[in-house]
Amino acid sequence: MVIRVLEARDRQRARSAPPPDGHEIRILLLHANGMGGTIRTVFNLAGHLARTHDVEIVSVVREREEPFFPVPPGVRVRYLDDRLPRRKGLLSRFPSRLVPKDEAAYHWFTLRTDLRLVRYIRSRRRGILIGTRPGLNLIAARFAPPEIITVAQEHGNLSSHQPQVRKQITRTYGRHDAVVTLTQADLRAYERSFEKARRDRPAVLAQVPNATPRLDGGVSPLTAKTVVTVGRLTWGKGYDLLIRAWAHVAARHPEWTLRIYGGGPRQDKLQASIDKRGLCDRVFLEGPAEDVGAVLADASMFVLSSRHEGMPMAILEAMSKGVPVVSYDCPTGPREMVTHGHDGLLVKAEKIHAMADAICTLIEDEDLRRRMGANALKTAARHDLDVIGARWEDLLSGLVARRHALPPAGPLAYGPAGASEDDAGERPGSPDAAAPHAARTPEGRTARLSQSA
Repeated sequence: MVIRVLEARDRQRARSAPPPDGHEIRILLLHANGMGGTIRTVFNLAGHLARTHDVEIVSVVREREEPFFPVPPGVRVRYLDDRLPRRKGLLSRFPSRLVPKDEAAYHWFTLRTDLRLVRYIRSRRRGILIGTRPGLNLIAARFAPPEIITVAQEHGNLSSHQPQVRKQITRTYGRHDAVVTLTQADLRAYERSFEKARRDRPAVLAQVPNATPRLDGGVSPLTAKTVVTVGRLTWGKGYDLLIRAWAHVAARHPEWTLRIYGGGPRQDKLQASIDKRGLCDRVFLEGPAEDVGAVLADASMFVLSSRHEGMPMAILEAMSKGVPVVSYDCPTGPREMVTHGHDGLLVKAEKIHAMADAICTLIEDEDLRRRMGANALKTAARHDLDVIGARWEDLLSGLVARRHALPPAGPLAYGPAGASEDDAGERPGSPDAAAPHAARTPEGRTARLSQSA
């Protein structure tokens, strides 16, 4: 009944909707005041877009007084469910009815957040709405008014989601104007999922990588006998594997230390593993890094031991300081960021001895370490915020143009689904490239809502 009422309203709104407009950009984020790669990436992008757009980050919850990362100039932050007073209300006692139970952040959502999210999304009258995780993208796809352009951004990778979540993604994401992945590998995974399920795909499937954040401090001299890693202390980051590998490194190079920066639920277990292996003076859990730039500038190597990733910002941060990278070749991200033997070393995923050997290779060969550090600087430059920001600008302006059913003013910086960044063929901004996918009109969104009800 509710869906039918919304569909009727959307049909009425579609008839009187103003022309599509991309000036207002709203980015849905789970908790803007927290810490993590997705939050840092969103702030980075929002700051760039705020140069020419009206940008607001919409945080679903607020459980910390102030943002951990500085809010970029020109960006506003809105909180839908402010939990600081600790008076959550009756609706907060009930679980979400809109977010899949297998969604990794399901425990953050309640019936209260459902209602506030839907109310906010339905209140929008113009502009672009960008979601940043499956739960938010699914709600936006179902409830966004027809005049709103919606973008589902993937900050992890499709295979990292639970099967029921992936099923809902392939069933629902086709209602979005665009789905944006971080890597080409994940873009292909999304393509295959829509084809296999025989579901409608969004008008645009695009890949836009993360940008290199601009950090304080200079380039590392690569003289300290220190290896660092930065990230949440979770199972997915694989720090249990790294500690086991470091036991072998410490046996060969006891003068070197490993410093792990970040907080999270596995801190006690990781510390127990360090104690068990007698590494208390070799491996240190440093807690969250207040100044990531300074931490990396004092390191001679960065290690990524993740079991899975999207596109790890920490790799780009390390490279921007001229620090070579040793990384597990996990799905997805590292293979598209690190060129083995050029700016870092890739190691077969979850292999303990192989990780130890790769770290020791860079410890023992200072010339190789310095060559890779110099090349890492060049790699980071290709992901400069101005370069990646321009691709986002072109993507968003292209979506507005599609809604107008007119070709964009110029070529877009993203390639058609399945094309590489260097593809010299047709761009989706050309009439031929746009032909397979109909322009996403407000009426089209309403029609898809009707079909899925």
